Amino acid sequence: MRKSRFTTEQIIGILQEHAAGAVVADLLRRHNISRPTLYAWKKQYGNLQVSDAKRLKLLEDENRRLKRLVADQALNLQVLKDVLGNGR
Repeated sequence: MRKSRFTTEQIIGILQEHAAGAVVADLLRRHNISRPTLYAWKKQYGNLQVSDAKRLKLLEDENRRLKRLVADQALNLQVLKDVLGNGR
């Protein structure tokens, strides 16, 4: 996945400007983003504060790490079953 040009704090700042009533066209032009990007961010971050977004990012990273760990364990288990001849 491509890394964003914007940090989470910057994205939330832009969304807060939008929520405060900034004109969307000016907001998009000022930050050089597209309308779909703005609304994708709004869908992803909603009404989060910076601290909430940081916590969300940490949880997503931990979830990604744990999924990788489970996949590795499942692969190891399958290899052991194949080696022992029990993998049908």
